[in-house]
Amino acid sequence: MGAVTSSMAAKFAFFPPTPPSYRLTAEEGTGNLRMTDVVEKENADVLKLCTKRGNEIVAVFVRNPMASLTVLYSHGNAADLGQMYELFSELSAHLRVNLMGYDYSGYGQSTGKPSEHNTYADIEAAYSCLVEKYAVKEEDVILYGQSVGSGPTLDLAIRLPKLRAVVLHSPIMSGLRVMYPVKRTYWFDIYKNIDKIPLVNSPVLVIHGTADDVVNWAHGKKLWELCKEKYEPLWIKGGNHCDLELYPEYIKHLKIFISVVEKSAHLRSGNGQNSERSDHPRSSTDCREKSRLSTDYREMPRASTDHREKARRSVDRQEKSRASINMREKSRKSVDCQLNNSIERPEKARNSVDRLGDMMRSVGLCNIDCFRPTAMGYEVGKIDEEEIR
Repeated sequence: MGAVTSSMAAKFAFFPPTPPSYRLTAEEGTGNLRMTDVVEKENADVLKLCTKRGNEIVAVFVRNPMASLTVLYSHGNAADLGQMYELFSELSAHLRVNLMGYDYSGYGQSTGKPSEHNTYADIEAAYSCLVEKYAVKEEDVILYGQSVGSGPTLDLAIRLPKLRAVVLHSPIMSGLRVMYPVKRTYWFDIYKNIDKIPLVNSPVLVIHGTADDVVNWAHGKKLWELCKEKYEPLWIKGGNHCDLELYPEYIKHLKIFISVVEKSAHLRSGNGQNSERSDHPRSSTDCREKSRLSTDYREMPRASTDHREKARRSVDRQEKSRASINMREKSRKSVDCQLNNSIERPEKARNSVDRLGDMMRSVGLCNIDCFRPTAMGYEVGKIDEEEIR
């Protein structure tokens, strides 16, 4: 039973286009590889890479002169590089990143047969090429996995502790869970992403369509829940499995994510992020504490009233005329006014500080919602369906 189910899961996972959408040719003299049936780009390299399982896979590296980060893209189950080539070029340009895409064993012009473990070896070969040929550092890599590509993406992500970030596009919890609503992981299942996602230390963006009829939206939501470093997810209302790139919010949200992780070597969310951002508000309240101390200096007029009282007693002892005493009474009234004013001013200062403190407490410390592009007119992060446990 296990072998049969595993075979069924594998059949779900791999649908290489037949025939492939492109062919490879080599330039005379240089030997550089070129892809046919695509619009060639001057900033794209076509490569053949050897995997540790003995297969030779085809990869494309798209350069962007403005890039500081590199995306390693693992495509979906029914596509090859010829079909993805234009999208890779557009993503590189719009996101200002370098981008490497590759064909799994048995896809396009890659040799071998598609299998779970072959895809793990395939993404390792692509990553090694980035490091060795293009001198890309681990901390400058963003792994991007679409559909079945979420499998090799997460498998590599858990082995790269300095990885900058991960993007999961219509991901699967596991191969078996796509077909059956199982509650546990079986040994014969493939791409056990649900067990790997909690081990990823880098920020994770999950993108999923709410109307996905191939991989239910619940897969993306559950994986996002299990992320250690959550980034605000993108649930595209009405989006299906293969059309999310057509929605304007897709590229907008992805741009924001790339911008955020580009500025931070390690983006934190939830409690970790709040604790980092809370330092500044605490410093602000400390400054206001100093203003409270300044109100103590305003208490000094009280001491001056004591001297006035002594003067008043001196007048009584001298028993001056009533007119003189009346003049002193006027002076006393003046002193009382000063006393009242001197007391009211520090109270007002205290009230001002308290109001500011209340205002600061009412404004929550910055959390993951800081990155939510609410002005773009689409729903982000709204979860209203029953979660799969």
